Amino acid sequence: MITPPNIQYELADKQQAIAAGGIGTILQLSKQLDLRNEINQAIPLFKLHLPYDEADHVMNIAMNLLAGGNCLEHLEDRRSDEAYLNAVGAERIPDPTTAGDFCRRFSDTDILHLMNAFNRARQRVWKQQPEEFFDLAIIEADGTQVETSAEKKQGIGINYKGQWGYHPLVVTLANTREPLFIANRSGNRPSHEHSAFYFDLAIKRCRDAGFRKVVLRGDTDFSLTENLDRWTDDEVEFVFGLDAMPNLVKIADNLDESAWKTLRRRRSEKKPPEKPRAKRLRLKEQIVVENGYLNKRLAGERIAEFDYQPGKCNRTYRVVMLHKEVHLTRGQMRLFDKEEPVYFFYITNAAKKAKPARQVVIDANARCNQENNISQLKQCALCAPLNDLRSNWAYMVIASLAWNLKVWAGLMIKPSGTSEQRLEQAKMKSKVIAMDFTTFRDRILMIPAQIIRRSRSLLYRLLSYRPSVDVLLLIESNIRRPLRC
Repeated sequence: MITPPNIQYELADKQQAIAAGGIGTILQLSKQLDLRNEINQAIPLFKLHLPYDEADHVMNIAMNLLAGGNCLEHLEDRRSDEAYLNAVGAERIPDPTTAGDFCRRFSDTDILHLMNAFNRARQRVWKQQPEEFFDLAIIEADGTQVETSAEKKQGIGINYKGQWGYHPLVVTLANTREPLFIANRSGNRPSHEHSAFYFDLAIKRCRDAGFRKVVLRGDTDFSLTENLDRWTDDEVEFVFGLDAMPNLVKIADNLDESAWKTLRRRRSEKKPPEKPRAKRLRLKEQIVVENGYLNKRLAGERIAEFDYQPGKCNRTYRVVMLHKEVHLTRGQMRLFDKEEPVYFFYITNAAKKAKPARQVVIDANARCNQENNISQLKQCALCAPLNDLRSNWAYMVIASLAWNLKVWAGLMIKPSGTSEQRLEQAKMKSKVIAMDFTTFRDRILMIPAQIIRRSRSLLYRLLSYRPSVDVLLLIESNIRRPLRC
């Protein structure tokens, strides 16, 4: 079927078009949030603006990622594209070398000020949300490895897996998947390093925004027992994993059998299809059985809890235990149950009536979505294109603005109209917030548009239609509404 005719190329005379026609909506969003002013006030790095100011550099890097670029070198494609320059209203933009020099001007304090500038703009977006949005703020933290094969990057380290690179800490608002703070560290540093400091900053930011309850979540590395009493006094709830230390395992082994309850996880409540499709074979399981590999199968789960006082705490907390019963098989033969019991421990200060043991386990497992958030940030922000730790930290924070703008575009949707329209728009809002970065960019922003400059306006004329154009136009119409003060 693919039989193209004779193909020829020619350049248009006056018409100009760009592939990323949706970036006009993103530029309008940044203008509505007064983002440029916030950035310029937060990081006065230049004595003179000849010709770029600080916001020009920050927006240049973020818009490059949203317009289809993947690295600093792709700025050269943007700055040599006259249609793109007209689309963003610029005579010229910084080249890759100038952008790298800008990142090297930052101090640690400047980077913190820049993150606070983003957070002030973020609060304007939060103010547009319904009242129930402020019932609960779930703050999660985790570290991730940003690998690099370069040998001359200052601050890199090697982790226990033998990977060279940096080990940034990412503190996220789980409700909306927004990165509140990013802290770059050497590749050999532990995950929890400096996490209490950034947890405290995130708590204050959420409290100032009006959230009525704050919950902290993290894996075993983030159960910082020296801070638990302080957070409890501040009425901050937490659910952290706890290492299976020998004393905890001993308590679990000596518990009475009546203390254990079977854990039943709720399955999806989706209605089964009227015409169920035939199930495909589990090929991996089949290969394991045929080759006689040792196979571990989860046979059941039980939960129990007890009160426990960590060594650095002055009060007791609830510790919820999850016991996994694992069966070992080889081929078709059942060998024996796993000799050493498999325990998982979670520590929390939540009241039993408000959060039963089963809910504690579910909440702790829900933080696995933080891994998805980090993987999305690796598509745009978590990389190390520069030569030292601080400049790469600055780049990560600046590039994270691209992900933030994507989330803010979804949050700005205010469902309106008939009940059916409000329901449809609410689903669309949730879909945009949860959408992968590359999916958002390719489906919603990468719509070809002709750029027409007028005396007092700039017209984006979309050159094609697909269903995602409706989402773009919905976002654009909501962004133009006056902000709620």
